[in-house]
Amino acid sequence: MNAVISPVKVSERAKLGIRAGDTVRVDQKIIEIKKGKGADKKEKTIKTARTQAFEGLVLSVKHGTEAGATFTVRATLSGVGVEKIFPLYSPAIESITIVRRSKVRRAKLYFIREKAAKEVRRQLRNMRTMNVSTDETEIEPTPPEAPAETPAESAPEPETESEKKEEVAA
Repeated sequence: MNAVISPVKVSERAKLGIRAGDTVRVDQKIIEIKKGKGADKKEKTIKTARTQAFEGLVLSVKHGTEAGATFTVRATLSGVGVEKIFPLYSPAIESITIVRRSKVRRAKLYFIREKAAKEVRRQLRNMRTMNVSTDETEIEPTPPEAPAETPAESAPEPETESEKKEEVAA
């Protein structure tokens, strides 16, 4: 009698058993709306749907497998930490794939945020020291080879100052 009509397969999502420490790929349906004027100069809206994948580490799962269950996923995109909170039974989510399971000792992995920030700061500190250099000489490209000289024309270069003075005097 309590039949719930839902576009989501509730039993499949509940069976997944998403836990903190899992690496998941969430395929989310995104609807883009473009507004513009048509040939008849009236406002027209065009809706296009696309699928976007978001892969990252599950930091927390809240409310288990209830109707309002959510899970937080953290990913590093272009060097920036991004977190998204997904409702477990959202119809906007096309699929949830568990890529990897990790054994963790905590139910909520919020400490990963600070850990990642410390790691980024450490990398920036190392980058600062790596980029410091005192050698500012530029390497010039070698000129194309000149035609070979005859042995009479080429004399060894004087190496010391005394040799240079003797050569000038001669």
